[in-house]
Parts: sequence; C-alpha cells; structure tokens
Amino acid sequence: MAVKWGVIGCGGIADRRTIPEGFAASQEAELIAVQDVDEARATAVAAKYAVAKVYTEGVKLLEDPEVEAVYVASPTASHHQYVLAAARAGKHVLCEKPLALNVAQAEEMVAACKEAGVKFGVNFMMRFHACHQYLHQLIAEGKLGKPVLGKAELTCWYPPIPGAFRQDPAQGGGGALIDMGNHCLDLLEYLFGQRVARVSCFTANLVQAYPSEDTAAVLAEFDGGAMALVNALFNVPDAAAKNMLVVYGSRGGAWAFGTIGQDSSGQVHVTLEEEEAAYDAAQVRTGSGGEQTVTPEPVNIYRAHVDAMSRAIREGTEPPVPGEVGLWSQRVIAACYESARTGQCVEVQP
Repeated sequence: MAVKWGVIGCGGIADRRTIPEGFAASQEAELIAVQDVDEARATAVAAKYAVAKVYTEGVKLLEDPEVEAVYVASPTASHHQYVLAAARAGKHVLCEKPLALNVAQAEEMVAACKEAGVKFGVNFMMRFHACHQYLHQLIAEGKLGKPVLGKAELTCWYPPIPGAFRQDPAQGGGGALIDMGNHCLDLLEYLFGQRVARVSCFTANLVQAYPSEDTAAVLAEFDGGAMALVNALFNVPDAAAKNMLVVYGSRGGAWAFGTIGQDSSGQVHVTLEEEEAAYDAAQVRTGSGGEQTVTPEPVNIYRAHVDAMSRAIREGTEPPVPGEVGLWSQRVIAACYESARTGQCVEVQP
C-alpha cells in the first residue's frame, strides 16, 4: 500500500522536480496534502497535481491524521521547526538539504526523530543517479584500484533575486557552498566509501552582490586517504557549466559531465588497467584497454528516492539516506566555512 505523503513548501525544487517526477510518478507514495505560507502557490500546486488538501497556516498539515509522512522543502531556516513538529506529530520525514542553518539545529532534528521513532531522511537524491550507482559499484569492487582523487563541481547562474533565501545566510545558512557544494562532497563520500576528515576552503563574492558567497573552492582529505577538489559557483552562465565529476584510482579513472545536477541521464567515460603497470617514461596516455563509454539505463533520481524512502517507512527499514548523513554533511560544511574564515586547514568534528 502506498505511503500517504504531505509536502511542506510548494515552490522551488518541490514544484519543479520532486512532486512531478517523484511523488506523482511513484507507485510507492501518494501525495494527499500540500502546505505553503503562500496560499496562492499552495492552491496552484494542489490544482496542478490533483491534491485535495491544502494548508497554509502553522503546522496544520502535520495535524492531518491521514498524512503518514512529510517532505519538507521549505526555505532552510524553517526546516528545524517543521522537522521537530513532524517528530512530535509522529510523522516520518524526508527533508531537503541542507538540513538546517547549523550543526546544533541538525543535531536536534536527528535526535527528535530518533526519540519519536519516526524515519528521517535527507534528500541527497544525486546518490540515486544511474551513473553514480555505476561508479559506486566500480569503486566498491576495486576495479578503479585504490581511490586517489575526486573532482566535483556544481554551478549555476544565480543573480540577485528579491527574497531568495539562498542569497541570505540568515535564511539559507550560506550560499553556493552549503547549497551546492554539499551535494558534491556528499557524492564523493558516497562513491569512495570514505568520510571527509579535514578541509581547506576559500569563499568569495566575485560577481553577485548579495551576502551569501557566490564562489567556493574546497580541498578535502578523506579518512581513507583519498583527496578531493570541489567547487560550487553561483556566477557561471548555465550554458557554460559542465558540472564535471572525475574520480581517479591506482588502476584507472572515470569522468562524467552533467550527472551532478537535477537531470537523471548521462554517460560515464572510463579507462581502466587490469593491473598496476610498470613505470613508462614515455607516459603515453592511452591506457591498455582504451577509453570506454558506459551509458546506464536512466533512473529518475527523484522517484528513486521517494520510492526508497516510502518502502523504508512501509517495511520499517533504515531510510536510504538517513538524517545522520545530513548531520554529517552539516559538520563538513561547517568545517569548510571555518576554514574560509580563518585561512586554516580544519578537521571535521565528529
């Protein structure tokens, strides 16, 4: 039986992607209610997706006895209050990332859901991309050898917009780093099977004139020894952005363009050696097997996560991307901002 869901926060990614591609397309979930502080927006979204129940005040949706689970897609500053209220109401939660404005809030959210016995997931949906699933398996099976270095970037053109919460640290917790860089860092952790241990980070406002940073660059070292370069930018034209993902290991490398983002399609280019070769002074960069292009069957990343979270609720299993992952991401991003502030390399605090 499908899990009955409500959505809090009907704008942005919810209306653009998660509702139509996730909830509306899912056989595991049924969207029965929506809530937004903007009544006109809530009404319009409800009409678009044939949702009968519309709420606009406080946490009225959470008082609905038919709602079993809630997707929180409101601005970041309100995640904390809605997740705590959902836990008190006994509703399972899938929350957008970042979980909160800071680590302390994220800790409270994880603890509240655990104490209430409700499932708590964070929407790092890019883990479900078929290309990323392929790379995860490739690395886990040791075919790439020892993981050495990852590169990940996520960019967009995001000029000043009145009321945009991502452009105000008080509402979004930061800018390009916490909004997009966290996806990149989480994805590399997932692929390598390692956690970020320490970071050096630079942030700046190079183009956009708003309080949040429009530029972030991170050098990260993982607890398993691998390293990574991550950049998140709010100041590059969308047509110019490649959103490149690269992973290198002692037996090869793989790279993709555009799989980091909101789309579910793509290819992975892979060059692998069957074994670690002897030194070649000529340094011919062709590889013994040559480059292969892998095109996995696309899986919609929004539906995949909604399906998996709904099954976890129905079957009583662990959420596919637990809230603890979101809390850890919050700690990593906090270390990045501390590094940018102090100019020092910072260890991620467990």
